[in-house]
Amino acid sequence: MPMNSVFARRLYLCWLLNNEQKPNVPKLMEITGWPRRTLQDVLKALPGMGVGLEFVQQGVRNNDGYYQLSSWGPLDPQWIARNSEELLAAIEHG
Repeated sequence: MPMNSVFARRLYLCWLLNNEQKPNVPKLMEITGWPRRTLQDVLKALPGMGVGLEFVQQGVRNNDGYYQLSSWGPLDPQWIARNSEELLAAIEHG
């Protein structure tokens, strides 16, 4: 059974948040090629999955900063890393 592309996108974004230096929406857009709204929707959904997500404010504007995981919640980061190709294939075919 193929992996759900929405779920795969959430898992992959968690992996990126954990492995990229100071990931913000513009940087994530550049890496993934996803639209801004898609990234914002996925970021908004992560806490509903039990993932701890924080925005670290840097600078004076509200959007100056980056995202970081404070907890993987029920997710297994090693599984996500091992299955990154499958996740990307599900996202591409979703």
